[in-house]
Amino acid sequence: MDATPRPASIDSILVKAGREHGRSAIAVNPPVHRASTYLFETLADFETASKTPFDGPFYGRVGTPTTFAFEQAVCELEGGHRTIATSSGVAAIGAALLAFLDRGDHVLVVDTVYEPVRRFCNRMLARLGIETTFYDPAAGDDIAGLVRPNTRVIYLESPGSGTFEMQDLRAVVAVARERGLRTIMDNTWATPVFLQPIALGIDVSVQSATKYIVGHSDAMLGTVTTTAETYDAVRRSTQDLGACAGSEECNLGLRGLRTLGVRLRRHEASALTLAAWLEDQPQVARVLHPGLPSFPGHALWKRDFSGACGLFSVELLPCEPASLRAMVDGLRHFGIGFSWGGYESLVLPVHPETRQIARWDGKGPVLRLHVGLEAVEDLRDDLAEGLARLRSA
Repeated sequence: MDATPRPASIDSILVKAGREHGRSAIAVNPPVHRASTYLFETLADFETASKTPFDGPFYGRVGTPTTFAFEQAVCELEGGHRTIATSSGVAAIGAALLAFLDRGDHVLVVDTVYEPVRRFCNRMLARLGIETTFYDPAAGDDIAGLVRPNTRVIYLESPGSGTFEMQDLRAVVAVARERGLRTIMDNTWATPVFLQPIALGIDVSVQSATKYIVGHSDAMLGTVTTTAETYDAVRRSTQDLGACAGSEECNLGLRGLRTLGVRLRRHEASALTLAAWLEDQPQVARVLHPGLPSFPGHALWKRDFSGACGLFSVELLPCEPASLRAMVDGLRHFGIGFSWGGYESLVLPVHPETRQIARWDGKGPVLRLHVGLEAVEDLRDDLAEGLARLRSA
């Protein structure tokens, strides 16, 4: 019999990641360490600690034991070299981009990107003299034609925000490797439970941990996971920006990680049930969910991802704005609000018609649904009543 232990599954890792076992008893849930200043017995001790400030308590802005526990846990899940916790997902994205871009550089960003990233590129990067080209998510290895001598980074998001276009991640990575470019990917939708970007050759994986990792809509948190080769540049960037995560938020991230696998699979099952049901509704033009066989990017999703979360969109048939409001305003279980990834269901209109390259060909309004942990029968009834209001209005 082979005595080699079988690698732990993702669910087992989620339970124990970031919790180091010593010889003495430890808390199952690492406690919150609230600290800004740490005192040292001697100047020699201080000088020794200052040589490796990110490896143990040194100063609150670079980490507390709670921060380090959370970072270690996410890094183990992502399969990276090191993870850095930040104050939000946008802070993580900004730090990752600025780690590799300087005045006169050029970055390629997928056109279906999270809207705050577009804003960051058009405002902050442009002001710093960094040029952005937005590219079609269907580019694949044709992205090579957009690479310039001063291109430094390709930024990916798959599926895309709002309309969920899938990218051929492997093709883009191959071009980036051939041209010596850094790749950064937003992995918030899949989380490390359903995708490990670094295993596909991507250099940096960012997440809005506010969403599924925290999972309870009560904390802002971001993560940047790097390879050994990219860690120093990203660490310098996060350090210079000062957008550190608080100990309380990291503790809430650790709490959320423990149930992430269980929650995600419930979100996935309920969302797929509703997505399939919505495809048959007469008021629906199309359902935008990578897990549906009818979705154009389904094959890419099936090749690279091991699951789907609870976020997808639906395009309705053309209707009057008042009819759409009647539908949305009357929903009982789908709240109207930003973000997603918590236990509650949410609905928001999205506006893909503002994109520059990946032109949206839809005619009716698009609603983004986050399917929470409520009973799927209640959610289906809520949507059915909403569609009936849409039709009658």
